[in-house]
Amino acid sequence: MTNPFEDSTAHYFVLSNKEGQHSLRPVRADVPEGWEITIGEAPRQDCLDYVERSWADMRPRSPVAAMEESSVSVHGEE
Repeated sequence: MTNPFEDSTAHYFVLSNKEGQHSLRPVRADVPEGWEITIGEAPRQDCLDYVERSWADMRPRSPVAAMEESSVSVHGEE
């Protein structure tokens, strides 16, 4: 049996969460809590291409914001 998360012939959703992270989800699987559909049903490769183009910084948003805030505080910039 083919893994439904790696089936090149299946259609997927691209999901994102509040941290800006992305995930592929087979259309027949439930969307997990905390995630929302960013791109509707599409072939797996199209979804992978979208994620590659759109998710350049894989760090979650909250630590990035905290680091930037800390940098501003340390350097006294406002």
